[in-house]
Amino acid sequence: MTPERVVDLRPRTILRVLMIVLVVAIVLEVIWIARHVLAWVVIALFLALALDPLVGFLQRRARLGRGSAIALTYLIVLAVIVGVGATFIPRLVDEVNGLVQALPNYVHDLTHGRGRLGFLERRYHVVEKVREQVNKGGATRVLGLSGAAISITKSIITIIAATVTIVFLTFFMLLEGRDWVERGYSLLPAESQPRWRRVGAEVYRTIGGYVTGNIVISLIAGASITIVLLIMGVPYAVALGLIVAFLDLIPLAGATVAGIIVSLVAFLHSIPAGIVVVVFFVVYQQVENHFLQPVIYGRTVQLSPLAVLVSVLVGAELAGILGALAAIPVAGSLQVVVRDLLAHRRHSSAGAQPP
Repeated sequence: MTPERVVDLRPRTILRVLMIVLVVAIVLEVIWIARHVLAWVVIALFLALALDPLVGFLQRRARLGRGSAIALTYLIVLAVIVGVGATFIPRLVDEVNGLVQALPNYVHDLTHGRGRLGFLERRYHVVEKVREQVNKGGATRVLGLSGAAISITKSIITIIAATVTIVFLTFFMLLEGRDWVERGYSLLPAESQPRWRRVGAEVYRTIGGYVTGNIVISLIAGASITIVLLIMGVPYAVALGLIVAFLDLIPLAGATVAGIIVSLVAFLHSIPAGIVVVVFFVVYQQVENHFLQPVIYGRTVQLSPLAVLVSVLVGAELAGILGALAAIPVAGSLQVVVRDLLAHRRHSSAGAQPP
C-alpha cells in the first residue's frame, strides 16, 4: 500500500496566502473603481506615443529642449485642428442649420403619412401612440426627460474634464516618459539591460506604428466617404465623414457601424445614393482589410489577421471600445516579448550569447 502523505500547513503560510488573495482583491477593486481614470491614462499613452516622433524630430532639427519641442508640437497640433475646423466647421454649421430647418417638413410629412418616413404613420400609427403617451404621462414619459438635463450636464462636464486631463497627462508623459523608462532599465542587471532596451525599442515601434497607422487609415476612410457623399449630393456629407473617421478608429465594429449610419442617411436622400454608398463601403472595406491594414500593420505590429481578430474580440469583451483599441498594440507587444524570450532560451540552451 502506498503510504499516506500528510501535508502540514503552517499558520504563517495560510496567513500569507490569505493576505495575497486579499491584496489581489483590493487591487482589482481599485482598478474597477478607477477604470475611467485608467482609460484616460491609456488614451494619453497612445497620444504620447503618436506625438513622440514629432517631438524627437523637432528636438533634432530645431535643436530645442524637450519641453520646448513638446510645446511646439502642441502648437502645431492646435494649428492643424484650427485649420481643419476653419475649413469644415462653416460647412458643418450650414448642414446642421439645414437639418434643423428641414425637421418641420419631416414632422409634417410623418404626421400626414407622406414622405420617406410616412410609412411609420401609415403602418404603425406612431403619431397617435406618441400623443396617447403625452396625454397619459406628459413629455417626460415619452422622451425620458426626467433627469435628462442632469445626465447631459454631467456628460458634458465629464468630457471637458477628460479632455483637459488627457492633454496634461500626454504632456507629462512626453516630458518625463523617457526618464521613467530609463529608471526602469536601471533597475535591471547591467548585463541584461542591452537586451531589454532592444525589446523596449521594438515595443515602442510597434505601438507607435499602430497608433499612427490607425489614424491615417481613419482619415482616409473619412475623406473617401465625404467625397462620395458630395458627388451623390447627400446632405451633411462633412459631418458624416467626420463620424466615419471617428468610428473607423475602432477595429472591426467601428467601420460597420459607420457604414450602417451613413447608408441609412443616404437612402433617406435617394435610393441610388444609398446603393452607391453601400457598394462603396463594401469595396472600401475590402481595400482597407486586404491592402491598407496589411501594408501598415504588417510592417509595424507584424500580426497575422487571425491574431488581430482574436485580440480585438478578447479586448472588446474585457474592456469594450477601449479594449478593442488597445488589443492590437498589446498583442503586438506581447509577441515581441515572447519572441525575445524564445530566442534567448534557444541561444542559452545552445551555449551561445543571444544576438
